[in-house]
Amino acid sequence: MKKLESVEQFETLKNNGKHIFLFTAGWCPDCRMIEPVLPEIENEYQEYTFISVDRDEFIDLCIELDVFGIPSFIAFGDGKELGRFVSKNRKTQQEIESFIESLS
Repeated sequence: MKKLESVEQFETLKNNGKHIFLFTAGWCPDCRMIEPVLPEIENEYQEYTFISVDRDEFIDLCIELDVFGIPSFIAFGDGKELGRFVSKNRKTQQEIESFIESLS
């Protein structure tokens, strides 16, 4: 999974193609719990590019997007928000996959 490097990169990615942004942090135990299944999820849903966003590096972006709990996912397609799975709760592989399937 690629890491977001700048707010400008976020805007470019958000507006071009289909992306799912995973908001996470190094200190987040629930984020670490889903890490082992993320490659499988990425492989299964190749129509999306998955981008990891470090909450601590991009706190202003999180505030702008109303992301106050992690791990959280927001999907965009060519500038339009397709859906969000935003909460502070631990997420299972099945819940993440159900969220992605609900986008189409």
